[in-house]
Amino acid sequence: MARLKSPDELKKVRQDIISRKDPNKPCISICAGAGCLAIGASDVIAAFRQEIEKQGLRADVDTKGTGCPGFCERGPVVVIYPEEICYLQVKPEDVPEIVSQTIIQKKVVDRLVYVDPSTGEKTIHDSDIPFYKYQERNIIGNNIKVDPKNIDDYLALGGYSVFAKVLFQMTPEQVVAEVKKSNLRGRGGGGFPTGIKWEATRNAPGETKYVIVNADEGDPGAFMDRAVLEGNPHLILEGLLMGAYAIGSHEGYIYVRQEYPLTVENVGIAIRQAEDYGLIGENILGSGFDFTVKVHRGAGAFVCGEETSLLRSLEGRPGEPRARPPYPAVKGLWDKPTNINNVETWANIPLIIHKGADFFTSIGTAASKGTKIFSLVGKINNTGLVEVPMGITLKDIIYKIGGGIPGGKRFKAVQTGGPSGGCIPADQLDMQVDFDELAKAGSIMGSGGMIVMDEDTCMVDFARYFLNFLIDESCGKCMPCREGIRQMLKILTDICSGKGKESDIGLLEKLSRACKAASLCALGKTAPNPFLSTLRYFRDEYEAHIREKRCPAYVCKALIAYHIDPDRCTACMICLRQCPAEAVVGGRNRIHVIDQDKCTKCGTCYEVCPPRFGAVKKISGGPVPASIPEEARIIVRKSKQK
Repeated sequence: MARLKSPDELKKVRQDIISRKDPNKPCISICAGAGCLAIGASDVIAAFRQEIEKQGLRADVDTKGTGCPGFCERGPVVVIYPEEICYLQVKPEDVPEIVSQTIIQKKVVDRLVYVDPSTGEKTIHDSDIPFYKYQERNIIGNNIKVDPKNIDDYLALGGYSVFAKVLFQMTPEQVVAEVKKSNLRGRGGGGFPTGIKWEATRNAPGETKYVIVNADEGDPGAFMDRAVLEGNPHLILEGLLMGAYAIGSHEGYIYVRQEYPLTVENVGIAIRQAEDYGLIGENILGSGFDFTVKVHRGAGAFVCGEETSLLRSLEGRPGEPRARPPYPAVKGLWDKPTNINNVETWANIPLIIHKGADFFTSIGTAASKGTKIFSLVGKINNTGLVEVPMGITLKDIIYKIGGGIPGGKRFKAVQTGGPSGGCIPADQLDMQVDFDELAKAGSIMGSGGMIVMDEDTCMVDFARYFLNFLIDESCGKCMPCREGIRQMLKILTDICSGKGKESDIGLLEKLSRACKAASLCALGKTAPNPFLSTLRYFRDEYEAHIREKRCPAYVCKALIAYHIDPDRCTACMICLRQCPAEAVVGGRNRIHVIDQDKCTKCGTCYEVCPPRFGAVKKISGGPVPASIPEEARIIVRKSKQK
């Protein structure tokens, strides 16, 4: 792999790569993202290669492991080109049939395509599947086409050509101006205008400046940055190179969570390949511009997602925030001007420079431009990674793309923004999703986590869960965060345990105000958001827990009990056999009873009781019905069955 010395040589390499590819040659693309690998994608890839070898098709068919295409609920996902036939939930045992039917005989394997659950209609192409149909996949659309370990795939799609244009046809000031014109707002949480941040770093005094990719993604249920950086690392590298050129930086870092080993591996390979081509290093493409980049593995601290904590961690110090100002743009890494953007923000730069700011601003709302990537998880049929235009409604995301709530249950709320965000209730499903509308509703965009909840979710317990997460993630440097979160968690735990008092809600509100006002960084300032938003929309649940000692969602163990209805029990003995605490008392032809002293409230009896009987009942907020006398528990099976 020779170092490229000019844009013309880059263009020639791209043409050579394309000329070696036969557009009619079958190519089997298999998702090799972390999610699909966890459910057997590596075995599927191996099975395809073995079967192709067995059939003597090695020279006639290409296979590649690719980035995540997003439809995680139906993985491993396989797309066969050039027909773009999409197969879902592919297993190694399906491979011989796919090769013989689709590759050789050009027939579709119907049982592996998407089937509409309401109409039964089959869909062959991924673009027609509802999950994809209502998205606008400007950033992650190429994931299924690119092998993240092969730079040639990215070059064939025009990769690094925008960077070459920037180097030779635009001044740094023009690049900054175009990003400012696009009104790209940071996708990492705060939504600060990216162009303004770039301009501040460029104008800051000092010769040495740094650019950083923040890939320290720690929100529960979030995997947007991982999937983008892991699946198409050269896209982020190209954006980073353009940002470095515009800002006047010659050194960059990619800060990746320790828990993302595949991401670290793919990014490391991408950097080495870009260096081999001369796209990273000295005198890039003969332009005189130098740039190097290193990967830094974070230690898994959620607080290091906050930029000043991240900087201290990079410097080899404890990941603790510092007061601002001065901002990193003026005094950042090793006290030098530093620009930090998250993965998705950098990924938008090639698009903006290639298609222009006017194209980018044509998407979205007045103050929130472009698309946004969300990880759609929780109580929803189609979990996965989605990219949608700013301004789409929550209803469209949850029902058109997400396919609604499993089991026909009622949608209750959706949480956006991770531990720093808030919950949005069902009566606001028509709300547009953008930075400002989410803020009005008491939540934030955050990095893009979106957790869907159904009627079986206890909102008090949900708020308690996130505070429990944050108490371990707080660095402990400032007292309002360290002690405020601890006390809020204690009070919420008491409420969930049936020990809540009328004064608790007021006290929680006071603690929230103090934590938001006095905490040093965004972790502490936003920590009360899950509580405040659930209180705002679900105050009745807090009051039920405190006043009635009742959990309306039947989640909080201390406030529920299980009881067997004697009129419905058939003495089938299923619950008796399955109870891990041996709390079910009974026998053949004897109505069963739950010994409340032994019951651990695990819910096993409730889960295993046959629905046609429905004898096991959940109770919350009221007394458990008295056990029936021993002599009355003997039943005659035949009469009961009648």
